[in-house]
Amino acid sequence: MSTRLAIIDSGGANIASLQFAIERLGVASVLTTDAAQLKAATHVMLPGVGAAADCMARLHKAGLIETIRELRQPLLGICVGMQLLFEASEEGDVPCLGLLPGRVRRFADRPDLPVPHMGWNQLEFSTPSPLLAGIAPGDYVYFVHSYCAGVSDVTLATAHYGKPFSALVQQGHVYGAQFHPERSAGSGARLLQNFLQL
Repeated sequence: MSTRLAIIDSGGANIASLQFAIERLGVASVLTTDAAQLKAATHVMLPGVGAAADCMARLHKAGLIETIRELRQPLLGICVGMQLLFEASEEGDVPCLGLLPGRVRRFADRPDLPVPHMGWNQLEFSTPSPLLAGIAPGDYVYFVHSYCAGVSDVTLATAHYGKPFSALVQQGHVYGAQFHPERSAGSGARLLQNFLQL
């Protein structure tokens, strides 16, 4: 069965670069807020940039909250899109999609660690996953975020910024990447490829 990728149009500024990164893998995608297209896709991505409350408001306005919750194909949240997968975000104190347990919190203010956490950081993981095939512990990926999910039972890989946080998560068909795979060179391209082969 050929891959039919739907990208949820959440209004994020990273969507064009994400589509370009996927095109380089030889996969076509459709950018949509149409529930029928999302349900018909073999894979769905939820990118997000900016504030969690704004992204959730756009999803509510598009009438997609229940559609996303009911999807059963592989779903990948990226950056704020990953944060929306959790029960709630401290950013704007907003309820989120509730597909993953937990609450997203802001990094603590520290003079030696500016917020947002921005730039290249290393992945650490000990449990293999198909999503991490061809990616090694210590590989660098690119982050831009002020809020993060703590380490929990759904964590596949962590990064460290003052404390460990979830860089990759999974529960069932729901996956999330806190970093930007479309800006993470070879490791990011491999992650996207791995997801599209699930």
